[in-house]
Parts: sequence; C-alpha cells; structure tokens
Amino acid sequence: MCRFNIKRFRKITYLFCLLALLSSCLTVQATAEDTAQRLEQQRAMTIQSNQVPNWPTGPVVGAESAILMEMETGTILYEKNIHLRQYPASTTKILTTLIAAERCRLDEMVTFSHDAVFDTPRESNHIAMDVGQAITMEQCLAAILIRSANEVSFAVAEHISGSHWSAFADIMNERAEELGCQDSHFVNPNGLPDENHYTSAYDLAMIGRAFFANELLCKLTLTRRLEIPASDTLPHAKLENNAMAIIPGGTYAYPYLVGCKTGYTDSARNCLVSCAEKNGMKLICVVLKDESPVHYEDTIALFEYGFNNFEKVNVSQVETKYNIDNTGLFYSGNDIFGSSRPFLALDRNDFLVLPRTADFQDTSSSISYQTEDPSQAALISYTYQGVPIGTASIHFVADRTENGASSPSQEGDASHGPAAGKSAVIYINIVRCLTIACGAGALFVLGLLAKAFLKNYSFPSRKTRHTWKKERRRQKRQAKWPRFHRRHQTDSPRYRPPR
Repeated sequence: MCRFNIKRFRKITYLFCLLALLSSCLTVQATAEDTAQRLEQQRAMTIQSNQVPNWPTGPVVGAESAILMEMETGTILYEKNIHLRQYPASTTKILTTLIAAERCRLDEMVTFSHDAVFDTPRESNHIAMDVGQAITMEQCLAAILIRSANEVSFAVAEHISGSHWSAFADIMNERAEELGCQDSHFVNPNGLPDENHYTSAYDLAMIGRAFFANELLCKLTLTRRLEIPASDTLPHAKLENNAMAIIPGGTYAYPYLVGCKTGYTDSARNCLVSCAEKNGMKLICVVLKDESPVHYEDTIALFEYGFNNFEKVNVSQVETKYNIDNTGLFYSGNDIFGSSRPFLALDRNDFLVLPRTADFQDTSSSISYQTEDPSQAALISYTYQGVPIGTASIHFVADRTENGASSPSQEGDASHGPAAGKSAVIYINIVRCLTIACGAGALFVLGLLAKAFLKNYSFPSRKTRHTWKKERRRQKRQAKWPRFHRRHQTDSPRYRPPR
C-alpha cells in the first residue's frame, strides 16, 4: 500500500506556488514595461495644436488622442489626433444617457428583459439586476453614470427603441450626426467591445457639449454613491460606489469639475470625457487610449493649460468693423429726426476664445448673409492663425426684443479690450440715407428730362446744315448791297432818279 508523504506534498505545493508567484511577477513586470513603452511612444506623437504659430504650447500627454474644447464656441484649444478612430468603451454611455434624458420622463419605469440581463458579460460592470425587475428612468441614469452598469444600458436602449437593444444603435448614430459627429459608428449602448463600434476624441467632445449642458446628468456623474432603495419591483436595495477618482473626494479630485465619465476595455485602454468650469469658461476634455492613473493626470494638465492660457472675449465689446465705430453708412449720431433708431445689433451673448497673449485686432473675420435663423441679418465668423475661435450674430433688433433678448440699450458685460463700453448697436444714418436717396431721385428726373428732350428734337442732316449756312451768307450780302448800290450808282451816267 502506497503511503501519502505529507512533507513531500507540502514541498511540491510550495514549489508550485513559488513558480506561480514568479510567473505572475514576470507577467506584471512585462505588462508594466509594455505600458511604459506604449506611453512613451504616444507621448512622442505630434500635437497638432502646438504647430499653430503664436498658439500657446500645450502639455505632452500619454493619451493617443486628446482634445480640449471650449464648450460654448466649440473652439479647439488643444488637438492631438482628434479625428483618429478609437474604441470609446464606457464613454459611449454619455450618448446613451443624453438620448434617454431627452426622450423620457424621469419617472418612467424601465423593466429588465432576459436579453438585457444575460447579454451582459458577468465580468463587466453591472448592478446585478434580474429579469422582470424594474426601476425608474432616473435610477437607470444614475446606475449608468455612477456605476457604469451595462445591463441597465441595455434595458434603457430597449425601453427607448421598443425592441431589441441593438435597434437603439440607429437612434444613437442619428443623434450623433445631429450633434456634429464625423468619425463615429455605434452598435451598442454601453461600449462593450465591437470592431464596428468606434468614435473619435472630436466626436466625444461634440457629444459632450450637449451632455454637459444637462444639469441632472452632470450632477449624477459627480455623485459618490449609487443608492436605489428596495421597492415592489426591486426586492433588494442597490448600493454601489463611484469609482472615478477625479470627482470630489477622489484621489485626483479636481475642484472645477462639472461632470465626467470614464471607460475601459483591453482594446480601448483608459478613456475619460470630462468638463470643468472656471471664471465663466467651460472646457471639455477628452483623452482616449490612455493608461491609469495617467488619464486623470493628463486631463487635469489640459484643464490647467486651458484656463491659464485662454480667455473669453465678448464680441459686442471689442468689435469695431461691424458696429458704430464704422464711419460708413451704418453710423449715426443726432440728425434731423433726432437719434436714429437702431434696427441691427451684434448679439451681446456671443463670445470668442483667444489666447491671453493675442489681441482681438489680430483676428480675421468673414461675414455671411446666408443664415438659417430668420432673425439673423448676418453671421460673422472669426479665426486666429487659421483656427476658428467663434462666431457672432447680427440680429434685427425688433426680432431680438420680441424673443426676450437683451435690448441694445442695456449695458454689456465686463470689458475685454480697448473698445470696452462702446455700444454694439449698428445705426442707420437717416440724413445720409436721405441724401443718397434724393441724389438718386434727382439723377433719375434729369435722365427722364434728357430723354424727353432728345426724343422731341430732330438734328438736321449735314447737307441741310450746309444749305442753311449758304442762305444766311446770301441774306447778309443782300442786306449790305442796297447801301453800296445807292452810294455808287448816283455817279453813273445811266442813273435816273425815281419819279
């Protein structure tokens, strides 16, 4: 009978454990080396915005794609491979929740189907919902944004599309196109790996402009803990923590953060879409294919770069080419009718984003009169060193007043340039307009008189004019002849005086 040797078994066990530990260490070391090498390669990539003359030099980031965009104007402050197609991972969910917030009431009940629950990989993020359970749409949004719950994303997609969650992709792609996306194609609502599911840093920033304008969605992303109480449709309460380290209370908490959403898959690596506000300027930052925790460090560095090097400029306070500083037709003081009433005005809510080292006079502008808004008379587009930095609208004052916009007589915001305090109202000089109109009318009348004169007057031919001249010479000679004849004829012997 074979006897079991406990000592030998322990030695073998220890040996296997040691080998496993050594293998694990080697794997971790190899992974760490690969990560470090990949980061160095990505840091060496070209930053396109740093190639713009006189543009503030941006930080070197580890992300393969990164963008910093001013939210209101859409001005791109930092650009690194922004149109390169990338896997978005769970950052996809900002589009999913945006559509849900736009189309659904918060108190709508969302019921979980078999597909929504079992199509979710167990190793992915979820909150362990079961088939037949139901929670409100607001709770769904919280679960998606706080815990990145994938089965909840499936359930919301089915609720909105009215069929299988895959049908929701058409809605996503349609809405993405409306938001100005150029490089995206979505096939699922949560960003689970799929080679046909991709986007770009630019597209996520454009989606972010709409997402971060929603106060509820922003608030949910910053919530530290998900709490869904038990109910008739939910037997057990759901309690989950927010794992995003950049939110208040996190390791990389950023004080000016408005909202954020992270994402991770092996192929997408670490992704982060976030928004911060400081001194009245909102910035959207997107980093894709980065590493943790570097994606937090890169995001904070980009935010600081934006806030320290750029500022918003109110167009109505600095523009001189298209307002009353122009001494052409659109200028007026007092005239015979009193002060001319303005009927065109620059929108006082339009801003540009300029480097702090630049001056407004360094910008270039072009004006277009083809606008979709019927209240707009024209649209002015501005660039700096070839980079679009914003637009300004010229509106009809009456239309703007009716729509509740600020009156041209109201004072503007704080000054941002040498033209501060000047009115942005565009006036019509009535005297000059009347002078031009009267001059044009006089020329018209003179033209009519000249036409009538020429019509009634006939010019003689050349032969006729020659005959007239010959006859006039003859008549002149006859008028002189009687005097000459009388003076010399009396001396003639043949002269006979009249009886």
